Amino acid sequence: MAASTNGSYECDTLPAPRLASGLTPDLDHNRSPSPFPNFGPSSAGSSPLSTTSDIEMYTTPTAQRKLCVRHQRMADEGTNLKLQQALDALSVQEREAVNAIWSGFSSSSHPRRELILQGILTMCCFSQLSLLTEQLGQLIRIDPFTALPREVSLRILAYLDATSLCRAAQVSKQWKSLADDDVLWRGICEQHIGQKCLKCGWGLPILERKRAVRMNSASPSSSPPSFPPHHTPDLLISEIPDVLQFTRPWKDVYSERLSVERNWRRGRCSVRTLRGHTDGIMCLQFDETLQHPSFPILITGSYDRTVRVWNIETGLEVRCLRGHTRAVRALQFDEAKLITGSMDHTIRVWNWRSGECIRTLEGHTEGVVCLNFDSNVLASGSVDTTVKVWNFRTGEAFTLRGHRDWVNSVRLWESEGPADAEMACGSGNEPRICQGTLLFSASDDGTIRLWDLARRTCVRQFMGHVGQVQSLKLLQVDERCDEGTSRQERRNADNNIAHVAQVGNALNPFEVCTVITHDVDSEGMEDIQSLDLVTREVLAGSSRKRAKRPVLISGSLDNTIKVWDIDTAKATQTLFGHIEGVWAVASDKLRLISGSHDRTIKVWNREEGRCTATLVGHRGAVTCLGLGEDKIISGSDDGDIRIWSFAENNR
Repeated sequence: MAASTNGSYECDTLPAPRLASGLTPDLDHNRSPSPFPNFGPSSAGSSPLSTTSDIEMYTTPTAQRKLCVRHQRMADEGTNLKLQQALDALSVQEREAVNAIWSGFSSSSHPRRELILQGILTMCCFSQLSLLTEQLGQLIRIDPFTALPREVSLRILAYLDATSLCRAAQVSKQWKSLADDDVLWRGICEQHIGQKCLKCGWGLPILERKRAVRMNSASPSSSPPSFPPHHTPDLLISEIPDVLQFTRPWKDVYSERLSVERNWRRGRCSVRTLRGHTDGIMCLQFDETLQHPSFPILITGSYDRTVRVWNIETGLEVRCLRGHTRAVRALQFDEAKLITGSMDHTIRVWNWRSGECIRTLEGHTEGVVCLNFDSNVLASGSVDTTVKVWNFRTGEAFTLRGHRDWVNSVRLWESEGPADAEMACGSGNEPRICQGTLLFSASDDGTIRLWDLARRTCVRQFMGHVGQVQSLKLLQVDERCDEGTSRQERRNADNNIAHVAQVGNALNPFEVCTVITHDVDSEGMEDIQSLDLVTREVLAGSSRKRAKRPVLISGSLDNTIKVWDIDTAKATQTLFGHIEGVWAVASDKLRLISGSHDRTIKVWNREEGRCTATLVGHRGAVTCLGLGEDKIISGSDDGDIRIWSFAENNR
């Protein structure tokens, strides 16, 4: 290994030995001196020829010695036994000649060594040069991570994607220790879990339900997380007492969620059917993160005038709520209450845990088709073409008029207003509305309206659908999330290959479903790109926040789904694929789903406007949908509820 000629650093190899005066070197004709220093830990002070007692040594104390990278590697690997054997095969005189050359070179300074090597090279023929080339190809290979500090090695590995890190972990134990470091995999998780990567367009589910189970099952004796203070895994672990925190390696967290996302992309799912309603299902909602009960809850409403509560894990009906006299068309629940709207013109507030009807709200002159509530107010839409906004405390309401036909969907939206905004209130017991509280409403008249509830006026109208608008979904997306789709947008159009698989209970033909996956061949691990920027920020102890923007998604009986820019009231995307009207849409940051009168459910890549999978199985129109991180729950006119699970074990 070459070194600087100015003396700032030289490889501290041992000085050359010389033969002791008056002694002959052929005391042992069967054993020659080693050609290289024995760099083993027990003989760090021995010379290149230190094998017989008649060799006089000039050694340097081990504590003061240092070795270059190559000689340190030789110390770790041991001497070259093959070369030693070749030397032993020579005669004594030839051994002396070779030892003289090696000793002279070993005792030379670096400039002198370079001069000797240059002279030797001029004397080499092509056969010797070929040998040198072959040998040097192996000798100059250096494992960088053996010479670099761990912090620098992690910075280098931060430029690799997840696949490359897994491959690097197979090189050696040291590489595995580096490639499996929690800091690297935390950066990967931060870039992909719960959101779409800005570079590759991939996103992975959070799996909130599994997080809650693991944190609740952690015992007080569980070992605390091994992160430094600025590396606390705040992305996936909420603020809970330290005694309850339970963490796993971030690589395991990533791997588990990647398996679920692969199932989504490859159409791998299992299907269960829940039966209990005697007529078509019109509305549903499920929640997997409730503190009580311990199991995930699904609530459905039907034309049979009942509301049913289900345990998703077991598929069993927990409770049946009766009270409405006509079809239940809308519902929403939280930990404290369930609110339902019916074609009997009423809205009922329930304690869904006990089945007790707490209150009945009357005000609409026709059936209630939709509702939505937040912590302050309840909004409802009706066949009577009006939208009512209710005061939770008093039951009083005010009315918004403007639609010319049924109001099929309403969505409350808290826009970003001034932090010190005051509450606006009407006369008497009318609801108190925060400044900046807005409401979207969709109608059979083909329009979507945006209302300012504080001023009680329509401030914007979205026009573009040519059929009745049946459903709305509001979504907060990353400002720059579309930048990650350039790779997929460049895919060839001829790659649109459909793969068909059947799932469900083969013994019952009514429970056999078909999953059609599109462009499955275009999915590959190489699409998950490097996390260099995010991971470097994690290594530096910092984290960035992505700007958010609201997106409105609508489904209509004109067979299309539209994505709207709220600021301009213009449609930015129109998704075509269903051959009949779209009754329901649902979406999260990773995907969009739609249910149609054509009896199918479609899964979409929202940014690309591309259908990635089609789920076939219902015998009637798909009227309502729920989207989870690893499942879809659908309700249909056929009276069945189907749970399409893309969980990790569906392989």
